[in-house]
Amino acid sequence: MLLTYVDESFTSRVYWIGALMVPDAAAIPLSEALDEVVVDAVKTYGVPVDAELHGYDLFHGRKGWRGVPPRARIAVYRAAMAAIGGQDGVAVILRGVKRQQLIKRYTSPRPAHEVVLSHVLERVDGYAASREEYALVIADEIQDQAAHRADLGRYRVSGTGGYRSRKLTRIVDTLHFAPSHASRLVQAVDLVTFLFQRLEIPGTDPRAAAVTEQLWALVEPRRYHSWCWDPMQTQS
Repeated sequence: MLLTYVDESFTSRVYWIGALMVPDAAAIPLSEALDEVVVDAVKTYGVPVDAELHGYDLFHGRKGWRGVPPRARIAVYRAAMAAIGGQDGVAVILRGVKRQQLIKRYTSPRPAHEVVLSHVLERVDGYAASREEYALVIADEIQDQAAHRADLGRYRVSGTGGYRSRKLTRIVDTLHFAPSHASRLVQAVDLVTFLFQRLEIPGTDPRAAAVTEQLWALVEPRRYHSWCWDPMQTQS
């Protein structure tokens, strides 16, 4: 079973959703490794014991990471990404859509989250099939959970639609939603997805861009697929 954790990260330009696919045997070791990252930060930097590993908060010194120096926060991010990238069998899928182009192309466009989630689920299903595995999908809590569960049911019967519509046969049960504070692996996919979308931001300060690239290099070998859809371009 591939435990598949899903979260979004977006700017005004692009809406991304990432999936972190974790073999069931790797879930506890990875969770424990991320727990240790926080334990070390509590001892070294005095962060609260309930501090969460969130990309935005770590990068900008928010919530439990307020007052922690930038270099220390980067060191924590690096330790977390090393734990994720160092876990055997983990795979990363990232899909995005250009938001303004989506609005321009369609008179009544589907919400960006719905569009990108369908693309992510296609790739999750395909990856699971290629490994002769099944996937259980756990997402960070969001609005309209019932609607997304209904979408998954429709994708099983009628396919995901679009240019590469796929009937989902390898995703078991329904979509599950969990609060991030209760799951280090939901936090892990947040870290991965936030960092990836920062790679795509134009005009980033060169020093910040270099840090982002160094951190991303720790999980790059785990990237199975990434692509951003521009609805105004013809798909070949």
